[in-house]
Order: sequence, then C-alpha cells, then structure tokens
Amino acid sequence: MPAGGPKPPAVEVHEAGTTGHGHAMIVLLTRRIFGLILTLLAVSLLVFAVMALLPGDPAAITLGTSATPETLAALRHDMGLDQPLIIRYGQWLAGALTGDLGKSYTYGVPVADLIVERLAVTLPLAALAILLSVLIAVPLGVSAAARRGGVFDIAAALFSQMGIAVPGFWIGLLLVLLFATSLGWMPAGGFPGWGNGVGPALKSLVLPAVALALPQAAVLTRVTRSAVLDTLHEDFTRTATAKGLSRSRVLWGHVVPNALVPVLTILGLQFTFLVAGAVLIENVFTLPGLGRLAYQALSQRDVIVLQDVVLFFAGLVIIVNFLVDLSYFAVDPRLRAGGAK
Repeated sequence: MPAGGPKPPAVEVHEAGTTGHGHAMIVLLTRRIFGLILTLLAVSLLVFAVMALLPGDPAAITLGTSATPETLAALRHDMGLDQPLIIRYGQWLAGALTGDLGKSYTYGVPVADLIVERLAVTLPLAALAILLSVLIAVPLGVSAAARRGGVFDIAAALFSQMGIAVPGFWIGLLLVLLFATSLGWMPAGGFPGWGNGVGPALKSLVLPAVALALPQAAVLTRVTRSAVLDTLHEDFTRTATAKGLSRSRVLWGHVVPNALVPVLTILGLQFTFLVAGAVLIENVFTLPGLGRLAYQALSQRDVIVLQDVVLFFAGLVIIVNFLVDLSYFAVDPRLRAGGAK
C-alpha cells in the first residue's frame, strides 16, 4: 500500500472498538458514582430519622433530673434541638459534607476528632481480620476443591460448619480464657496505643482479629471451594490441562484467578459484618475503637456522636463495596468485554 494511504479496515475497527470500550467504561463508572452518591444521601436520611425517633431527650439526659426548665431550654437551644427536623437534617448534612460533624454532648470535643482517634484502632483491627480470613479461607477452599472428598475437603466442611455456627464474641471469650487467662500469652483486653510501640499494639489486636476473622473465614472457605469447583469444569481449564500444564499450574495460574469474582463479592459483604462485629468484639476486649464509641454514645444518648459514627460506618461499607465492584473488571476480562458492548 502506498505511503500515506488509508489505514487497513482492521485497524480502523480495532481503534473504534478501543474507543467504544473506553467510552463504555466511563459511562459505567459515572453511573456507579452517581448511584454511590444517591445511596449515601438515602442512608444519611435514614440514619437521621432513626436517631430522631429514639426515645428520650438528649438534653434532659445530659443535665439529669435536677435541671431547671430554663437550663434545659438553654441546652436544647445550644444543641439545636428546638429547631424543626428538616432544618436540623440540613445543617447536619451540610456539616458532614464540609467535615464539621458537630461536637459531642458527652466528651465536649469535635466528633471528627473522636472518629479519627478511634479509627487508629478499628481500621487496623478490620484489616488484620480480613487478612487472616483470606489467608485461612483461600488456601483451605482451593485445597478442598482440588481434592474433593479428601481430608482437606472434610476439614474445610467441618471448619465452615463450626465457624458459621459459633458467634464471634463467643470465640473471643474462649480465646481470652485460653490464651490470656490460662496461658498468659496475650493480653485479655485494652489497647496500649501506637505510641508505646507497634509490637504491643499489634499484640493487643491479635485475639480480637482472630475472633472477627474465623466466622468470616468459614463463609469464605465455602464460597472459595464452590467457585473453584465450578471453574474446574470450564472449557479453558480442560484446554490448559490438555496442553500438558502441571496440575498446580492449571489450578493457581488459571482456575483460581478466574474464581476470584465470587470471592471478592463475599469479601465486600464481609466488611459489613466486620463493622457490625466490631461493636461486640471491641466491647469484649475493651478496645477504644469506633464500635465501642458507638456503644458508649448509645448508652449515653449522645445522638450527634451516634449518628455520625453510624453514617461513617455506612459510608465506609458503601465505598468498599463500590471498590469491590470496580475490582471485578480488573480480575475478569469477560466483564470488561461485556462493558464495551
């Protein structure tokens, strides 16, 4: 073909396909972000409505029964409780968007500072629990599927049954009795703070992280086993085997990567359970995290702290699941191809 002539049709089709694929991905991402914003707004409205319906007057609870009507009215005005609900919701939402979450009735400090302080415990605890869950569940689930009916399969089934049946806080109590009270290897509770060294801080998070991880690992083991079994019967698996690849290379190089989508789905859902479980586990181990802060705010009727923490938890869960949705396109080329259609 002469220089400077028209491009071959195949190249034009390829470029058009690439452009269409990129456009489809942008449209999909825009829709997901728009849905994320709407979900966060709906959650904020629901959280505020539930907090407003809680029985009792926060100002009266703060002052006690000996407060005079004038003092009570002044405190209600300072708290903004004398304003209509729609005004209070608008002010709270505007503050949340600008990072001003208000001031705690009980602690007398900005709620944002409390959340940042408690995150230093809750986030490492959740990360450690997820890491332990993956390290336990994925190898066990893959081994159970690869050796169906064997020892690993039986062990995985027993572990899944027991992990699902026993609640996390009960596991936490058993761990305290064994490793803290009887053996004295681990602290029974409390958190020394990161300023006293990473080692002591991590040591205080090990038992609660295990208590959170084991029930989630039980569910993840079952899902991993099922996903790997389904992928083992796919055509590309038989093709890879027919090419003479070793069993381990077929399993870990082809089967496991293609079985990750349901595993990622469960990991995203498990983050929700970790957040909910942190409320109980942090109280069992007296950890100064967000879960314990929410429990204390509920018992002290500190509405502003409670609704801010609940909204933060809900937003964190929604964002994590959004990121999990996006990760599907990184691990599954079939979804990328489907998005371009």
